[in-house]
Amino acid sequence: MQAGTFVGNLASAIGITTEEAALVCALQAGNEEAFGILIAQYHQPLYSLIARSLTDPADAPDVTQEVFIKVFRSIRGFHGESSLRTWLYRIALHEASNQRRWWSRHKRQELTIDSSGESAESDDDGVPLAATLPDRRDSPFDCAAQAEVRERVETALRELPEAFRTVVVLREIEGFSYEEIAEILNVNIGTVKSRLTRGRSALRALLVAAEKDSASSTASAPSKLESGHYPETVTR
Repeated sequence: MQAGTFVGNLASAIGITTEEAALVCALQAGNEEAFGILIAQYHQPLYSLIARSLTDPADAPDVTQEVFIKVFRSIRGFHGESSLRTWLYRIALHEASNQRRWWSRHKRQELTIDSSGESAESDDDGVPLAATLPDRRDSPFDCAAQAEVRERVETALRELPEAFRTVVVLREIEGFSYEEIAEILNVNIGTVKSRLTRGRSALRALLVAAEKDSASSTASAPSKLESGHYPETVTR
């Protein structure tokens, strides 16, 4: 009992839970079931983080796979200086950064003439960013509208400078504390807060500007009734 208490206290002191410490031990022993648990628990959040961090989200599956390969190879070097989650996110951001550098050197040259950007729009008016991304409503119309808003916010996020985007995603979407973000990025808390403030401001400016552009284009476009094109349901 005393040994168990000691392990629990030690795990708590270094920022990981006893359950997580047991998982780390199993991973370091090469237990395949433990890796299955790790992948099941972290695949989706890491994939989402990576997709939001890349220039081309289509590369996210490959980068996510590379992250878990790196975790498999490096887990024996994990000594609990941080939580396992923090360590995983640090690796994911590092791999995403590597992919962005590769993309800037190579894949950008492969873009076709059909490639185009998309405008962003948001009803962001004091609503937390994370609240615009999940889709929890049941109405088909609401689901479609929420999906559209989510896509526009995601597009606006990708227009932010990398340093700002990373902090906004980690704080507003992933829910990390300032201290955890500082640890992941290896910067001080003041830098995290500064980047978050500037990132939020830049994101809001992008969304407001895009909303004005969207409203302007909608106002200038003739309606179907004005142009003589009637919905099928009207003609019946």
